[in-house]
Amino acid sequence: MDVASYDLLSTAVLFLDGDGRVTHANTAAEELFGASRRQLAGMQVLSLLGAGDQGLRERLPDAISGKFGILRHDLMLERWGRQQAISVAVVPLHQQPWAALLEARAIEHHILLDRHQQLSNELTAQRESLRNLAHEIKNPLGGIRGAAQLLEGELGDGPLREYTQVIIAEADRLAGLVDRLISPQGSSLQKSRFNIHEVCERVHTLLAAEFPDIQCVRDYDASMPDVVGDFARLLQALLNIARNAAQVLTESPEVASPSLTLRTRIGRQLLLRDHQVRLGLVISVIDNGPGVPQALHDKIFHPLVTGRASGTGLGLSLAQEFVQQHGGIVEFDSHPGHTEFRMILPLEQY
Repeated sequence: MDVASYDLLSTAVLFLDGDGRVTHANTAAEELFGASRRQLAGMQVLSLLGAGDQGLRERLPDAISGKFGILRHDLMLERWGRQQAISVAVVPLHQQPWAALLEARAIEHHILLDRHQQLSNELTAQRESLRNLAHEIKNPLGGIRGAAQLLEGELGDGPLREYTQVIIAEADRLAGLVDRLISPQGSSLQKSRFNIHEVCERVHTLLAAEFPDIQCVRDYDASMPDVVGDFARLLQALLNIARNAAQVLTESPEVASPSLTLRTRIGRQLLLRDHQVRLGLVISVIDNGPGVPQALHDKIFHPLVTGRASGTGLGLSLAQEFVQQHGGIVEFDSHPGHTEFRMILPLEQY
């Protein structure tokens, strides 16, 4: 097939040399990446696709050399300030002027909707199981605490009171954990109209007081309209996400100048859990920490899943639940040095 024939395809095609540089691009690639083929020529393909995608960055050299046969990989492409989901296939070429061919195509909306719906269904099933378990735990936990109190009363002021106090304190801690698992179920939203920046400012104030060593930057879009929702739950959702990021930063001594940004933007043509919306609010929490471990990318929102030694694994799960109750979703992109969690809320009535 002649190189010029690739201009007839609707799929973006890039020809690569052995170092992963673009030697030729077709017309669809010019449109997808927003650059002429002359501008694309000589560019590292990773700089086009996003060098922060660790999985692709690690496997691309082997893919070009033919180790994988055909490498297929999905990623998010930053395009004119918007995130575009694309699927790429790297095909090694033999006895050709190019080392490999890369094909890139936008992932159809229904595929992303299916993924969002699958995540929602998984979280719903897991939360229901955990809440059933939590109810079973709560009653004997109360009995343990009551027995420890009675025993403490019998011991008087002796040294053994220290042990009963430990039992009571740990029972209270576990009861608090159980309450957090149970509380969101079935409770209705207390809706009011407010500006999302009121939530952001409250979170900024709390972070500044709790984490004074972290630079907290505000990057707000002043044109953001008011939303209708549950102020307390959206505040808790954003606080959970931001506090989780701040805690990761404080536990990462290798980060020389820890920084966290609260950013708001209007998003267009956004995919939510089960539908697409024309306009939405995007509230981002961006940090320069070590990133979410690759092994946790597919389950970071699952209850009791955490990458932190001192974490409970409930903060992000509850944030996702509260945002989904508003018809939205929480997404994230992460690589070392840059992690962004996005709360996406529809501007249509929900």
